[in-house]
Amino acid sequence: MFRRINNYKNPGDFRIMPLPTTAREIVLNLPARFRPEAAKHECAIFHFQLQGETGGQFTVRVHHGQCAVEEGISGEAECVVTAAASDFEDAELGRINKQMAVMTGKIRISNLGAMLKFLGVFEELKTA
Repeated sequence: MFRRINNYKNPGDFRIMPLPTTAREIVLNLPARFRPEAAKHECAIFHFQLQGETGGQFTVRVHHGQCAVEEGISGEAECVVTAAASDFEDAELGRINKQMAVMTGKIRISNLGAMLKFLGVFEELKTA
């Protein structure tokens, strides 16, 4: 499956990219979904701890319109997301409702306010 990604540095320049399917691919692919204009004044560190074969530990840094993802945990996180990799994949790929996944404890978020701001600076993962 493929998806179109808008190139924000060149509006109208679209790239076709394969749809990430594993938790690891989804997190490492966040910079491709990043909306720099929505994050001009945002600075935060997020940790993702996704258990299972397709997961891993990741640090996502949003800093004044830029986004970087690295494998491993570094820095002091404003928010930590913990989940089974399969539950994270299901939520991101639309197989389960994200809010229900959080409410039922499948996905645990340490700082909901920070996560809501975080979600606002990324495009939704388009699965169709």
